[in-house]
Amino acid sequence: MTTPVPQKKKETDYGALASPFMRIPRMPVAVARDLLDLGLRDIYELQGRAPEVLFQELKKKKPKTPDTHLAFLRLAVYFAENPQPERGKLHPDAWRD
Repeated sequence: MTTPVPQKKKETDYGALASPFMRIPRMPVAVARDLLDLGLRDIYELQGRAPEVLFQELKKKKPKTPDTHLAFLRLAVYFAENPQPERGKLHPDAWRD
């Protein structure tokens, strides 16, 4: 009889959880971490940025970044640039190709 191997507990990214990016609706912690890793610290820093360029920069730093993160980057830039965002555009599905 073999003993089960205990699974390693996933570490919580408290830095990303505490970041201003978590105020963006439906923002995953992993994408908030990606924005921090790009050197961004606040939502206003996304204004005027091209989500596709942010995604390319991210892929250079983290080649295994899933393509699904692009929709969240588009959502984040939209949220940063619109003080009164449309409710329908606050979901990543609205930003997928």
